Amino acid sequence: MSSSSSTLSFVTIRRQFDFRGIEMGRWVTPEERDRAAINFDQALHDLMDALQGPEQLISLRGTLGLQFGKGGQRGVAAHYMPATRQLALAKNAGAGSLAHEWFHAFDHYMGDKMFHFAPSSSFASNNWLQEPDSSNIKSHPLNTLLGHCFKSILLSPDGEDTSELFQASKRADEKHNIFYYSKPEEMCARAFEAFIEDAKPTSRFLVEGSKHSEEAKIGLYPQGPQRAVINQAFHHYFTLLGGALNREG
Repeated sequence: MSSSSSTLSFVTIRRQFDFRGIEMGRWVTPEERDRAAINFDQALHDLMDALQGPEQLISLRGTLGLQFGKGGQRGVAAHYMPATRQLALAKNAGAGSLAHEWFHAFDHYMGDKMFHFAPSSSFASNNWLQEPDSSNIKSHPLNTLLGHCFKSILLSPDGEDTSELFQASKRADEKHNIFYYSKPEEMCARAFEAFIEDAKPTSRFLVEGSKHSEEAKIGLYPQGPQRAVINQAFHHYFTLLGGALNREG
């Protein structure tokens, strides 16, 4: 259950979830800070409920840091910084981006934990796409299930071709002459957004836009049968991961 809004602050959030640190931008007013604390608290509890895991899952065992209204990039509502393992949301435009950026953090956290020989800067999704059947994957039932998640997002059902999501993402990249939407880590983060939004969280600060946004209309989020398969794969993985962490805690 969320903390009472009358006593809630980023200090209590950091302590409850064991985040490595939470930094505020210098232009964030006390009122904005207090309002953001309430939004973060609701979103993080909704995320915890959807993943059926404890607080240590959300903070990635205390390795994840948060930023709010600090060091923003022009035109970017939110971003994850692998070098410092920090998730940053812009002061006035970060709402709805938390689930996406959290999965980037999780994907990065798993990069060298799922694979034997992977740099600490790597993302598990990208490593898997390069070596989906490699002995480089550390033998563990949870790693196998995470691999199933990546397969359901990136490959066709028979594993012989790219997925519908990949094809739509590639078309978007070609239209804009960029390489962004079809990056494996971006496709997986958008697929995770869809999974979380389908869990019907109460917080729109956590996620919104995987169903009715312009991006959704052109297929940049999973749709139809692929979405159902991805959701099932994520549900299976996080249910078992959350259960293991709950027992451990």
